[in-house]
Amino acid sequence: MEDVYFTPKEYMDKQQSLFVDNIKKDRNDEDLLFDAMLKLDTPLSSKIEKITVAGKTVYNVAQGHLMACFDKNVTDEVITAIAKEMPSYFVMRDSSQADDSVAINFEQIFNTYSPQTVRRVL
Repeated sequence: MEDVYFTPKEYMDKQQSLFVDNIKKDRNDEDLLFDAMLKLDTPLSSKIEKITVAGKTVYNVAQGHLMACFDKNVTDEVITAIAKEMPSYFVMRDSSQADDSVAINFEQIFNTYSPQTVRRVL
């Protein structure tokens, strides 16, 4: 994640750029996936499958223990397909959501298809 340390004046001057993306620019999807695995006590030796759902890359770790998608423009279709797999954990970037409706529907989709899934948005 980006290191964000500003005084109030600096914050006001730079606030718009802070909300564009909170992930460091030199990080790739695998960096985010391994970070999530470590935080969720998932062994790094777990089997990782890279699958495609509606044109987006989705990582399936340890046969559905953790699923993650870090692509841009993730739609309700992708979220629904992942939720129907009923993973224990799901992780995605905040900036991955295609639009506000995806952000609004995200929780409801998981509540409908997989309420037990622990969801994390980076």
